Amino acid sequence: MFWQRRARPVRVCFAAVLRIRPEQTEGDDRIVLVESHSRPGAFAPPGGVFRHDGPEALRRLGFAGDHDHHLRGFLPARSIDGFVRWFDSGAGREDGAACLRRSMAEVLAEFGVPGQNLSFDRMSTEIECSGQELRGFEFHDLVGTSPARDRILALAEDSRVHTVLSATAEDVANGHVGAAVIAPHTAYLTSRAPSLR
Repeated sequence: MFWQRRARPVRVCFAAVLRIRPEQTEGDDRIVLVESHSRPGAFAPPGGVFRHDGPEALRRLGFAGDHDHHLRGFLPARSIDGFVRWFDSGAGREDGAACLRRSMAEVLAEFGVPGQNLSFDRMSTEIECSGQELRGFEFHDLVGTSPARDRILALAEDSRVHTVLSATAEDVANGHVGAAVIAPHTAYLTSRAPSLR
């Protein structure tokens, strides 16, 4: 693969991403986006970076991560294929549902919504490797009804709330809703997904 020729380490970030949408009605393709804490004005579907339990496999691959055991850090380019195989195995890391429950508890707490047992359906996994970065996204749908889901949808439609919004597939394809910038990986959750491979 092309990345095996790179000598410098690549930045790595693997996350679980959640699609929240209203009950499906004909022509309603909106999804909920939340504002990034690290990039004000940028919006993405809710989610979080996977955590690992420090398996020996990551050390052997040369993964240099942060101290909070997130799958975010640097990796020698020669180890990319091995890292992807390790991630796909699910060994030594939290699964997508656990990652999303942890992340959504934080998001819901910001809005005073008590944490609940949310259910998810896994949709797909997309891996991007471009330039000096390797990114992985495990996409899930929020399924079933709950007060938390209803509250998030209401926040997205409330014009007084500036940290949660809903976007159509066209908004996502355009990369913005008004002045709000939409993260590119959001397109995987619409029928207009980017072609990266």
